[in-house]
Amino acid sequence: MTITREPIRLAIVDDHRMLLGALTEWIRGAADDISMVAAVTTWPDLLTHPEFPVDVVLLDLDLKDNLPVSVKLRALKSAGVKTVLMSTYSEPVVVREAIAAGALGYLVKSEEADMIVEAIRAASSGDSFISTELDLALAADDLESSPRLSAQERRVMALYGGGEPVKQVAKALDISEETAKSYLKRIREKYRLVGIDVGTKVALRKRAIQDGLLPRDEYLGNQTADTFEDDVLPS
Repeated sequence: MTITREPIRLAIVDDHRMLLGALTEWIRGAADDISMVAAVTTWPDLLTHPEFPVDVVLLDLDLKDNLPVSVKLRALKSAGVKTVLMSTYSEPVVVREAIAAGALGYLVKSEEADMIVEAIRAASSGDSFISTELDLALAADDLESSPRLSAQERRVMALYGGGEPVKQVAKALDISEETAKSYLKRIREKYRLVGIDVGTKVALRKRAIQDGLLPRDEYLGNQTADTFEDDVLPS
């Protein structure tokens, strides 16, 4: 007796309409066991779609809606939906955080399209999927691991590395300037202990981008090689 499986009901969420259209058309002709039932540009459109909940969601990590991806992943998991994330970012820390938050797959948009089908099938079965390219990047990153920063240290690093002066960092986080300086000194020391130099503001910004705390296109044209000592007490 042959058992016929129902097609995997797939939804895609991506706010780039051209990419969304191309993905929709490609997936519809890529595999008989995947049924495209929804293609939307926003998170609310997914939740209110008549086909929701679906089996698997291919979700753009970079939606410009200021809603943390961890919140979306929890909501989808509660609805019994498996999630594969797509992103332009391949930084190991970003991938690890996405998987830890509940994503079953992670795809970089520059990878081969055929991997999308593999990731969707894996997620539908409850299996994780990371491409060979990302797997190699994760393995290489293990050789030079970043230090473990607290949530507040990560916020300070992102704000300061993004170009904010210490005074504005303190104001944004509702802490004193001295406390902000202490956080920056602690961050510098943690990186120094693992052999990574973030002794200048430019070096810290680059490291924040590499560690996924700032997007790759985060660049301030007027940023110069200001040292930590400009804003931070010497260690």
